[in-house]
Amino acid sequence: MQILCSIPEMQAVNYPAGSKVGFVPTMGYLHEGHLSLVDAAVKSSDLVVVSIFVNPAQFAPSEDLDSYPRDFDRDLALLEKRKVDYVFFPTADEMYPPGYKTWVEVEGISHILCGNTRPEHFKGVSTVVLKLLNIVRPQSMYMGEKDFQQLTVLQRMTQDLNLGVDIIGCPIIREEDGLAKSSRNLYLKGKEREQATCLYKALTNSQKLVAAGELAAEKIIAAAEQLILDSLVKVDYIKIVDGRDLSEVQDIDEHSRMLIAAWVGKPRLIDNMSLKA
Repeated sequence: MQILCSIPEMQAVNYPAGSKVGFVPTMGYLHEGHLSLVDAAVKSSDLVVVSIFVNPAQFAPSEDLDSYPRDFDRDLALLEKRKVDYVFFPTADEMYPPGYKTWVEVEGISHILCGNTRPEHFKGVSTVVLKLLNIVRPQSMYMGEKDFQQLTVLQRMTQDLNLGVDIIGCPIIREEDGLAKSSRNLYLKGKEREQATCLYKALTNSQKLVAAGELAAEKIIAAAEQLILDSLVKVDYIKIVDGRDLSEVQDIDEHSRMLIAAWVGKPRLIDNMSLKA
């Protein structure tokens, strides 16, 4: 496994002709969710590149950039066990040198849902992913469905810009009690860990309502909101959208997906689920 810390080093990698390169972009502090993406890439690719880069451009000044968990040595050990070929580990100055002025923005779908609370977030995500794709040059990129809006934004970007990269969404990996795996789960203290499971309970209860015949999005959202509030968790948003383009829906169909964001104490957690089990 080679560790490359500069853009010229990564760009100079000469992949064998005809090899399929799979790419997994991460911010490090790897958990089973990240590793499931790596496993999917290893299974379907000839060579696998994983990036570790805590991207400052997707954090607002009041957010947790400085405290975001990091453990590079642990990450490397986990990746080596999975026979990753290259780890790209650039610095912020390498990715955004002095005088950097260019940004990428996917209009519309970047400014709803999480974009309401984090208005600059997806501009930072889209920009860094486009840069990473240009540097790494993969045929496929693997991303988790937990960040469903992010997945949709990046699929739109790669299609609109004719990048020729397949963005492959992989299933959410959960704890035994249903909590979606996330690096920010580390921030949950005391009772907050148990409270956080209310997101999963609201999603599965919504699935049950649909299975029982309830198709009105408004009523399903109201039930989910009440369940979360009863757990003393602060809701950011609960939306039911068309999973293809994130447009809000009034009546449930086979494309409907519920997306939730909520603050459990200080941490802001997200989760989502198809409403057609």
